[in-house]
Amino acid sequence: MLRLTRVLILRQILTVALLLSTSAVGCVQRRMTVRTNVPGAQVYVDNTEIGRTPVSTDFIYYGDRTIRLVKDGYETQIVKQPVNAPWYQWPGLDFFAENVWPFEIRDERQFNYQLQPQYIVPTETLLSRGEELRRTNAAAVALPTPAIAAPATTGPQPVSTPGIIAPPAFLTPPQTTTPPPAMSPPPSVAQPALPGYPSTSPNPYVTPGR
Repeated sequence: MLRLTRVLILRQILTVALLLSTSAVGCVQRRMTVRTNVPGAQVYVDNTEIGRTPVSTDFIYYGDRTIRLVKDGYETQIVKQPVNAPWYQWPGLDFFAENVWPFEIRDERQFNYQLQPQYIVPTETLLSRGEELRRTNAAAVALPTPAIAAPATTGPQPVSTPGIIAPPAFLTPPQTTTPPPAMSPPPSVAQPALPGYPSTSPNPYVTPGR
């Protein structure tokens, strides 16, 4: 009788434990909080706006998240923030943490960032830079373009043959062209006089004197 009572009690305990395990199964709550040294910065996580700093939001998966911080008067900051998985979220263990473990697990991540003031160039500096650039361009346009003289050539250039390097032009002696000799008229030959005719003059165009 006592043994039967113990068995019934043990069965009831197991039934209650099973009911508790199925009705109150724990889970993992993931949450990140973003803070900046200057509050009020607009926060975008993976191009999704979540609010202004300080701000918190839930997330589901781990890995690299792109966080963008925007605020007037400060440089926009884009950060590739790694969010590594804890040991109980490793493959194989995550099933027990999500479905078997009877208690809730909270994974809180805190991210703090420093915003830098935005540098604004004064108007006077911009005007002076524009004036200096204008003067530089005007001076570049006004400069004359130097004429490139063609190299002087004296005489025929040596022809290079394969395997033989021609000497430079300044080592080649100038070649002079000798003009042909002047043609002189052939000497006149006196013709013998025929009987009954006067002798001819060496120059047929000159009439002998009377």
